[in-house]
Amino acid sequence: MNKSDVSEGSETRSPSQLIDARIGELGDWRGEMLARIRHLIKQAEPDVVEEWKWRGVPVWSHAGIICTGETYKAVVKMTFAKGASLEDPAGLFNSSLEGNTRRAIDFHENDAIDEEALKALIRAAAALNTSSAARRRSPKKPASRPAE
Repeated sequence: MNKSDVSEGSETRSPSQLIDARIGELGDWRGEMLARIRHLIKQAEPDVVEEWKWRGVPVWSHAGIICTGETYKAVVKMTFAKGASLEDPAGLFNSSLEGNTRRAIDFHENDAIDEEALKALIRAAAALNTSSAARRRSPKKPASRPAE
């Protein structure tokens, strides 16, 4: 299966099916890595929603985008939408470090994954989205007037 096969008929396939197809079409270490990352995301956040955006990018969301899973020739890039706002005690972020919002992890062939640290990062991203969504929904209190 080539890239165009995933695009054809994408209107009738669910995002999860499109991600399955992407993993299958890669047919190498990148597909295996993307499948492992996907599995860890689902373990960490069972209520995650899979999406297919920007003409072929797997996206995982929970009250907003948690992360994307892009595949390139030499890396599988996991980009956290609000990564700059997350604590990263294990030092997983190794790409897109200069921005004010996103942070990414580039996985190379044969890289080991610190599964517990990655799942903690995923859970933190979902929690941040949930808290941000709650703040947006709460009504604003009127400003208090100074005593006269």
